[in-house]
Amino acid sequence: MTRPDPSVSSLPSRVTGWFPRTVTRPVRILAWASFVLQVVLIGTGGAVRLTASGLGCPTWPQCTAGSLVNTPELGFHGIIEFGNRLLTVVLTLVVIAMFLAVLRLRVARRDLFWLALVQGLSIPFQAVLGGLTVLSGLNPYVVGLHFVVSIGLVILTVVLVYRVYHGRRIAGTVVPRWFGVVTAITAVFAAITVVFGILTTGSGPHAGDNSDAKALAPRNGLDPLLLQHIHSWPAYVTFGLTVVLVIGSLVLGNRIGNRSVRRFAIALLVVEILQIIVGITQAENGLPIVLVNIHLVLAAMLIAALAALILSQQRSTEESVRPLKG
Repeated sequence: MTRPDPSVSSLPSRVTGWFPRTVTRPVRILAWASFVLQVVLIGTGGAVRLTASGLGCPTWPQCTAGSLVNTPELGFHGIIEFGNRLLTVVLTLVVIAMFLAVLRLRVARRDLFWLALVQGLSIPFQAVLGGLTVLSGLNPYVVGLHFVVSIGLVILTVVLVYRVYHGRRIAGTVVPRWFGVVTAITAVFAAITVVFGILTTGSGPHAGDNSDAKALAPRNGLDPLLLQHIHSWPAYVTFGLTVVLVIGSLVLGNRIGNRSVRRFAIALLVVEILQIIVGITQAENGLPIVLVNIHLVLAAMLIAALAALILSQQRSTEESVRPLKG
């Protein structure tokens, strides 16, 4: 009877032996790369829509019938759309690397393992959703759902980045109770703002298809001017609540167990100020595509800053924090 070759049987263990046992610098770099690419994808996805390249690659998963890549006949729109799809490939490679980097940490750092796994599973889900977007002729509700999922992935990667630096979450918070409640209410109004922003975009002039398409992409049929006003109301409430959070963090000072709370509150306020300026400017100048795309990316950054603010209020294993009551 032939005995198994020990070198072959030990191959899996030798391969996994290269994976980190702890949170190392490469793990942190991959976490940051995951976050940055998710935000960049929102920007390139916005560019696809705003340059009317939504059907630049008219089929899916191929770009054209019989070609996986764009062809010269597709012109500028094909380059924009295919470039966005190509960036997804880069993200996929980073996500796979991130998962492998935390594979040996799945017991000690189960939180990182599951965050990396969910991000990995989101890739085929987003691909299918992107395909449905094309096959539906850029239906505004499908496009909006695509954006919602992208925002969700931005939040997930913010959590991933935060956890590789601060460890697992443990019970308790580092801020007074009222501060946490105001933060939660701010998050609710920010979510409402995003939803009405999606509806506003779906009613506006940027349908996303190119001028050579035989059929124009549908709009949701809602009044864009009315939606612009409705969209601004929860945005201003979010801004007002953020001012309260910034003032509260400054007044509390060292009573807050994590200095990041103050930094993230200020960062959130800065992003909101930029978002308001861009939003008003684009509305008063006929929605130029550059400003609309900046507005889109700032929305992702706003949600990212808000997610980081929420995370900074939680107790973590690798932080010296103390709970506060009130």
